[in-house]
Amino acid sequence: MKKLTKQATRGLTELVLVTCSATILPTLTWAQSDVTRLDTVEVTANGKGSSRQVESISASELNQIVPGGSPMLAVARLPSVNFQSADTFGSYEWSERITVRGFNQNQLGFTLDEIPLGDMSYGNLNGLHISRAIATENISRTTLSAGTGSLSTASSSNLGGTLQFFSKDPSKDRGLTYNVGAGSFNTGHFFGRYETGQTDAGRAYFSLTSQTSNKWRGTGADRQFMFNSKYVNEFGDNKFTAFINTSDRREVDYQDLSLAMINQFGQGIDNTYPNFGQALNIANTVCGNTVNGKATPYTPACDYQYYAGSGLRQDQLFGANLKSNISENLSTKATIYHHNDNGAGTWYTPYVASPNGNPISERTTEYAINRSGVLGEVNYLTGDHSIKAAMWYEDNLFNNARRYYSVSSSSPSSPYDFPSNPFYTQWQYQFDTKTTLFSLEDSVVLNPNTTVNFGAKSLKSSINGNLEVGDPSSKPQGSITASKPFLPQLGMTYTLDRSSEIFAAVAQNMRAYQASGVGGPFSTSTAGFAAIQSTLKPETSTTYEGGWRFNGATHQDLVALYDIEFKDRWLGIQVGPGIVGNPSVLANVGGVSMKGIEVSDSWKMGSGYSWYNGASVNKSVYTSNYVSNGVTYNTNGNTLVDTPSTLFKSILSYDSGSYFGNLSLDYMGKRYYTYSNDASVGSRTLLNGMLGFKLGDSTGMKDSVLQLSVTNITNQNYIATVGSNGFTYSDPQGTFQTLLPGAPRAFFLSLNGKL
Repeated sequence: MKKLTKQATRGLTELVLVTCSATILPTLTWAQSDVTRLDTVEVTANGKGSSRQVESISASELNQIVPGGSPMLAVARLPSVNFQSADTFGSYEWSERITVRGFNQNQLGFTLDEIPLGDMSYGNLNGLHISRAIATENISRTTLSAGTGSLSTASSSNLGGTLQFFSKDPSKDRGLTYNVGAGSFNTGHFFGRYETGQTDAGRAYFSLTSQTSNKWRGTGADRQFMFNSKYVNEFGDNKFTAFINTSDRREVDYQDLSLAMINQFGQGIDNTYPNFGQALNIANTVCGNTVNGKATPYTPACDYQYYAGSGLRQDQLFGANLKSNISENLSTKATIYHHNDNGAGTWYTPYVASPNGNPISERTTEYAINRSGVLGEVNYLTGDHSIKAAMWYEDNLFNNARRYYSVSSSSPSSPYDFPSNPFYTQWQYQFDTKTTLFSLEDSVVLNPNTTVNFGAKSLKSSINGNLEVGDPSSKPQGSITASKPFLPQLGMTYTLDRSSEIFAAVAQNMRAYQASGVGGPFSTSTAGFAAIQSTLKPETSTTYEGGWRFNGATHQDLVALYDIEFKDRWLGIQVGPGIVGNPSVLANVGGVSMKGIEVSDSWKMGSGYSWYNGASVNKSVYTSNYVSNGVTYNTNGNTLVDTPSTLFKSILSYDSGSYFGNLSLDYMGKRYYTYSNDASVGSRTLLNGMLGFKLGDSTGMKDSVLQLSVTNITNQNYIATVGSNGFTYSDPQGTFQTLLPGAPRAFFLSLNGKL
């Protein structure tokens, strides 16, 4: 791994010194509320007046990522965000990971137009990923509350903040918007949106998105087709909105690697697909199977390469919203939504034979979500008070199963297809999760310079898990509830002058349990579940944060500090390779302390130039050892897994009016993937660039733009994702397969505009 570290950090010292000197010395950080155009980088100063740290990404920034890229690629520029994906587009869900200030993806909250997306986990138990919920071209803005999310956010997992996405409203002008692109790895991207324009019945748009890209290592492709539609009708003091979004995504997996594998084979090793004969040979020679009546020994090489794996997802998301201004002082908002998902994670396993004698079968973990919910909100202004009451209710029926399907040696099934007719169902659950949230808050203007807000929420999530197929002596069932009737939040802002303010906030949050057969309390043994059912405490956090914002003519800055106490952190400790299906041991690893500082600055330099810089320093450590199955694990004082202590982002942009472009630098420090901190991946620095030419109306099309994007310009070898197969206590030999390398240099050319 030393070789990778040297490659990833070559030239870092010079780059960081030059950039930090120009950024942190003149003025620290960035801010938020009112849109300020800084040439090609548009910063939304959304946090102005907020007692919480709030940062936003605008549509103009989303438009500059690679065609077909996930909006998470733009979010990754924010100071405390660690976002990783093993593909160029940030949309390969098995590899996608986001951490903020030390909180991982399952401990954050995500919404689209205030509708919950769950925790966006690959396991797909209570929502869907934003890459499937809506096309990036249809997003108007993205807002991150890095530590203290809004009380009314519809989430039962937001221990460490919320990430909220908002869709564009239909245009009042009729027309067609397009974005087409092609590039490395045989990438093809098409997006088209038809706008009806304003009519007597309102206005609407309908969009289609098609994205295909080959894997950068091994063979296979990621394919996705999306349909988005939105309708808006404004009448009187009311606004009615409705949308229908569907997605069909099929992705062929990359093989998870270990440090030892990378050192021995390099980063290019992958599964054997479409060479089934090679997979058969591996299964027969090193996986402990019996061939011609003779048993062959198992060796670790069995897990180096499988035939294939894939992620298959089909989603339908529907929503409707009515906003009404009852009077000057009273307004209401009501939302209903429904989400269906049919999903499967497939793996061609050499450990369970097909009934036809083939030593390989196709194993699936299957997901079927049927959830509906309602959100309500009332806002009332009286004197110096702004009072808000909100509620959220969701009923989620989630069917989760582990099945095996027969595979033919002569014509193996395609990893792109949902299999049918299983020969064995190992287990099947029906989970019914009911979630309720109520919140009440008040914002009080004490004087022209000081505003205080305070309130509380009540959150309850009850799970009833029914084991429909499986051995009840080994797979648990029953009910469990996570509940906190009083989760307070307090904050204040103080205006120093017309350009700057200070803010501070404190909040308590809770994370509900996961209703899943492969994670959370139901993934342990029956005896283990019985032992924790009445004593299990949900994860909770108390966040203290504060800072300074500045909104000037040429600079927008932010300095924020935070101190977080994280209690009753639960982890499923893997006792073997995760893909094989070994049950996790659920353990309370006690407390965690997170402290840090974030700074950022957006600088309008003049002559078409602008420069954004963001940095964060984080110290997140376990504050206790823990005991599991009578064994003490020494973690006290160790750094949290997948939590780099240092992040630094810099984007230099230019816009002449006809030409525009940017060069971005993204540095990330070392990350551990073991709780003992005996194994890690080195720091890395990535450079990405973009050049564009505004064609205007010269082509017969309106506002047409030709754009060239280059990712990983220096072609760095680096590890993108850690923890793809979970984390382990110790890996002294570097044999734990839980790493995914990042994509090499890639080029993409796109053309977008209007007709």
